Amino acid sequence: MNNFLGIREKKYCDFEKSKIVILPVPYEKTTTYIKGTQYGPAAIIKASVQVEHYDDQLNQETYKMAGIATAKPIKINHLSSQGMIQKAEKEVLRLLSLDKFVVCLGGEHSITVGIVNAYRKFGNFTVLQLDAHYDLQNKYHGSEYNHGCVARRISEKFPVVLAGTRSLSKDEAEFLKKTKQVTNFSNHTIFSDKDWIKKIIDFLSEKVYVSIDMDVFDPAFVPGVGTPEPGGLSWFDVINLLEEIAKRKKVIGFDVVELKPEKNNIRSEFFAAKLIYRFLGYLLKHENI
Repeated sequence: MNNFLGIREKKYCDFEKSKIVILPVPYEKTTTYIKGTQYGPAAIIKASVQVEHYDDQLNQETYKMAGIATAKPIKINHLSSQGMIQKAEKEVLRLLSLDKFVVCLGGEHSITVGIVNAYRKFGNFTVLQLDAHYDLQNKYHGSEYNHGCVARRISEKFPVVLAGTRSLSKDEAEFLKKTKQVTNFSNHTIFSDKDWIKKIIDFLSEKVYVSIDMDVFDPAFVPGVGTPEPGGLSWFDVINLLEEIAKRKKVIGFDVVELKPEKNNIRSEFFAAKLIYRFLGYLLKHENI
């Protein structure tokens, strides 16, 4: 089945009736290490069929609370980065105009630039980017829209909070010292501060967009990414943060990006599918959606 979770009851996956829409954005043009993120959305949806619909932590069948529809993938892989950004923004704007809560599946991280632009209608908000990399390059491999420039481009329009970071260039370090638009919580900080979740939340505005690069997790848990970095976060690190955000902030949307399926190993995409379902569960339980 090609709908998220393989939901069989039409009333819970029908586009018109569902509040939540899963939007696959299988774009990959600027990947600089291991390629294959364009196959991430389909792999996550396929693996999600094996996720139990009853969430044992939350004691609920999340999909029945608002309905989860799955849109057709945006056909953008033939476009330039600028063209992709415009088309992704347009499609997310369309879904938001229909009062949908949109969850985008990447694809490389550059898609987030276009997606976030669509949320300007919500007024002031912060982008929380969970990522192993700072993504603050002004230009990388000749492009200002490389996946290594995502946070830099977003910070030109919206405040950004980075968390889970652990790979930084000298140029990015210099930019981080000068900018007031980016706040960073590296893993060096997180692992030495028991109050790190509270401190991250204190830096977020009332409205938050969350972008989850799957390489924020330690590759021991999620090996299927294009640019793995040792020393990452665990499942519980991230879901505990997401639960607190769901309790205390208004999440306007989120994406999950940079998953690269591995041959004969589905643990990364299953991990991502479970993460998406759990985050949606938190958001619905705390009346965020």
